[in-house]
Order: sequence, then C-alpha cells, then structure tokens
Amino acid sequence: MTTSSPGKSPKPKPVLERWLETGLFRSRWLMAPFYVGLIMALAALVFVFFNEAWHEFQHIPTMSPEEAILMALSLIDLSLAGNLLLIVTFSGYENFVSKIDTGDDEDRPSWMGTVDFSGLKMKLIASIVAISGIALLRAFMRLSENEPIPDRTLAWLVGIHLTFVVSGVMLALMDLLASKTDKH
Repeated sequence: MTTSSPGKSPKPKPVLERWLETGLFRSRWLMAPFYVGLIMALAALVFVFFNEAWHEFQHIPTMSPEEAILMALSLIDLSLAGNLLLIVTFSGYENFVSKIDTGDDEDRPSWMGTVDFSGLKMKLIASIVAISGIALLRAFMRLSENEPIPDRTLAWLVGIHLTFVVSGVMLALMDLLASKTDKH
C-alpha cells in the first residue's frame, strides 16, 4: 500500500518494508501444517469411531435400553468431535491461510467461506458444550443403572459443563456488544 496526499503522486514504500510485509503475509502458510495435523486427528477419530461401533454392535442382542442409549451417546460424541475438527480446519484455513477452491462442486457446505473468526468461536464453544453435555448425560445414565460414580467426579463434570456454558454465553455477549459498537 502506498501513502499519498491530495495532489501528489503516491510515494513508493522502501524495499525493506515491502520485503517485510511480503514475508509477514506469506508466513500465514506456516499454519497449513496445523490443519493437516487436524485432518490426521480426524482420520484417527474415524478409526476410533469404527472400532467403538464394532465393539458395541456385537452386544446389540443383549443390550438393555440404557446400554443402547449409552452406545448412541458415545457414537454421537465422536461424531461431534469430528464435526468440530472439520469446522476448525476449514474455517481456520479459509480465514487465515487461503480460500479453498472447490470449483463448482455442489457438495460444498454452505457455511464454508462465510464463517468468520467470531462465528468459528461460537461454533467451537457450542460443540464443546454439546460434547460436555453428552459426557454429563452419560454419567447420569450410568448412575441410573446403579453404577457407582464418585460424587467428586460428578461435581467436576457438572462444574466443567457449567463453565463451558457460561463461557459460551459470555462469548456471545461479547460478540453482541462488539457488533453494536462503531467499527474503528
């Protein structure tokens, strides 16, 4: 970018400043390996999902309704974690590195390219709250089956879940307040 004043031609930037700014701009690519790592974590999660499903599905004929619900909750928990990885990977890459060119692919999710950092935070905290809620529900389901769970463990689960909920509400309030102020 060049600086100019009315009536004068733009003054070119010094070479060192242009090199520095170009280097800073291109350094965004240092984030790319993080997103590749998240995709590798997603692949590991897929393996764990199928391993868990295989193990659980073998017991379907002898499952109680409560055990079936716990199985479903475990699989839902893993799928939410996978969704979270995809949201962070796609949104992070598109917000901080480069736009993902999918051509005219009709399967491109509608939210891709539209989730800004604020939206990413909200999707992230909503997923974390859902995952935490499922962990808490799973613990209460085990309690209903007379499985012993220490009070301290339950207190931590409730406390952590409430912390996530309050954090989500606070982030939403901060975003709401920021959207109501003049942009500087």
